[in-house]
Order: sequence, then structure tokens, then C-alpha cells
Amino acid sequence: MRIQKPRRIKYVVILFLAMLYGMISTEFQLIPYPQFKAGYAKSKKMVWPGTPTETPKEYFETDVDKLISMRQSPDVERLRDELIAYLWGAPGLPSTLPVIVSQGHIDNRYNDIRSLTRINKFIIKMEFGLESHVYHFIPKYPNKKLMLYHQGHDGDFYKGKKQIGKLLDNGYSVLAFSMPLLGLNNQPVIRLPKLGKLKLVTHDHMKYLRPENGSPVKYFIEPIVIMLNYIEKNDSFLSVSMLGLSGGGWTTTLVAAIDTRIGKSFPVAGSYPIYLRSNSQRDWGDYEQNTERLYQTVNYLELYVLGASGSDRKQLQIINQYDSCCFAGRKWETYRDIVRNRVSVLGGGEFDLFLDNSHHEHLVSNTVMALILDELDNISP
Repeated sequence: MRIQKPRRIKYVVILFLAMLYGMISTEFQLIPYPQFKAGYAKSKKMVWPGTPTETPKEYFETDVDKLISMRQSPDVERLRDELIAYLWGAPGLPSTLPVIVSQGHIDNRYNDIRSLTRINKFIIKMEFGLESHVYHFIPKYPNKKLMLYHQGHDGDFYKGKKQIGKLLDNGYSVLAFSMPLLGLNNQPVIRLPKLGKLKLVTHDHMKYLRPENGSPVKYFIEPIVIMLNYIEKNDSFLSVSMLGLSGGGWTTTLVAAIDTRIGKSFPVAGSYPIYLRSNSQRDWGDYEQNTERLYQTVNYLELYVLGASGSDRKQLQIINQYDSCCFAGRKWETYRDIVRNRVSVLGGGEFDLFLDNSHHEHLVSNTVMALILDELDNISP
């Protein structure tokens, strides 16, 4: 049935008046604007289901101090060497370099970053056909300081464009990474003895890999070590720091523990020790977060100590109190002071933790970026 013309005019007038009142109510805060604003503000403050508001008492029953085996300075290097030997099956970090270097790589997604002068692209090739694609973002006005940025489980480091742009605006060169199988990285098909053909899609698939030497966990961190080899050979930065979110925060923790070329490290929403994960499925994580042999060799608390220990080194762990994904709450209260004191006793380095309660999401917030830039400004040449 066709609507008559007078009726149409009536509906148009009603719609116009409704829109006009909406604009007026917003401008002068008339009803229903106050109610809408209050409801929106309340929704922004909502705690996501499963976010812990209090730390269960049983978590305080673990003797955290006894879980950290390092008691004297020589213990730091001993445990670091044990971790490297577990990962690569041999003493010392790998000395290899990236196999492909593309100067002036074109990626139009980053064209609107005005402080960016060019992108160099690298490809690191590893066993089982695994590839890691890395971008080196070079600022127009470099301050001769390098930040390693790791996106984590969210995939392509393009999702960290805001943070990368902020670093470039402040003169920092940025090496950007994604986790294996994610982002620009490939997903190879492999043949497993007695199991058959498998396309590597998730990190849990990687537990089936049997490297000639070491552990499959090395494929998560080898690209960073290889890129540091390249940087050490071809550049002369005043400092090297690392920032990572989620799985990138986990990667930051592990890389800082083994490679002292990283001075300051900032893992964001990246991990909790195993004893703090028993009552929270969302904190358990993928294969790399809980593989038994790794954490029987060096546990999370020891990784924090190793990542902070050394001359002019610091690890600032960031926990999002109301994180929508994982590692939220205040469970860190069971270990922060103990780890901080142990690093101090071992001599050299500093560990600290920052609780970010400025948002309810799984991200690196503006608050944290400002804090990190302030920390980086305090690095002396």
C-alpha cells in the first residue's frame, strides 16, 4: 500500500523535530541526555565478566621467595645460560642474520604517519619453513634510540600503528614484530612423523615440532635475536628497548631474560606466574605460556629477574587492572616486591610494576605510552 503524500510530509516533519531536539538536548543537556550520559559512563566503568576484583587468599600461600633460585650475582648468568641452552640446544645466542632485506618497502597503510621517512622490510627464515616478516620504521628526525615493538596475539603489528606512530613522532626507530603464524608471517604445511600433514595455524600446533636442536619455543624469539644481530652490525643506536602487548608482552619478558642488549623492557598484559593461573582459564594461555619443560628450567619469576638484571637495565611490567582479555586484577601483589628486592640484592638493574586502571581493554593505553616515553627519555647516552 502506498503512503499518501500528506502522511509522508508528516513523517518527515516528525523525524526533523526529533533530530532537532536531539541536537538541542545534547547542547543544553536536557532530558534524556543526562540519563544517556550516565548510562554510557557506567558502561565504560563496567568490569568484564571474570575480571578478578580481589586476589584469592590461596595465592598468598605460595612462598614466592623460595621459587627464585638466584641468590648471588653468578647465579644470574648461570640461569641465563641454562635458558639459552634449553631454547637452542647449544651455548650462546644464534649469530645468524636476516636473509632478505628490502630497502624502502612500500606499505600504504602507514602513509599517514608524517614522522615516518621509510620502511625497510626483513624476512627471517627458520626451520619447518617458518618465516617472520619484520618492518624497520625509520623516523624523519631520529634520536638514535631503537624500540622493538611486538604486537602479540592480536596479529599484524599494523594494529599497533598508533603506538608505532607515537614512537616515531618522538624520534625513535621502531622494529615491529608479530608472533609466529600471525600477521604478515606465514603458516607453513609440515609433515609430522607418525602423524601426517599439518598446516601450522595456532601456537598449540607448534608443540608437535621437533627441532634438530633445542625447543620449538625458540621460534617465538629467534626473529628478535636475529634482528638485534643485524642492528648491532649495521647501526649504532644509543639504546635498545622493547615494548610488547599480550603475547608480545610474553615475548618481551622472554627475550629480555636472554639478551642483555635490550636495556629497558615493557611487557604489557603479557604474563602471570603459573601459581597465579589455577583459578582463571583466560590466564592459562597458549602452548608457549605454559609448556612444562620451559618453566621447570626457568620459571616466570626468574624470567622477570633475568629481564631486569644487568648494568643500566630495567623491566617495567604493566598490568591492566580491568583487562578484557587476561592477566588483570591485583594478583601481582603476591610477587612484585619480592622480585624487585631480589633484583636489587643481586646487584645491577631494576624491576618495577605499573598498574594501569585508566581503561577496560586489552591494549597499550595512552597513559602507558606517556609513561614509557618518560622512561625512555631518562636513558642517558
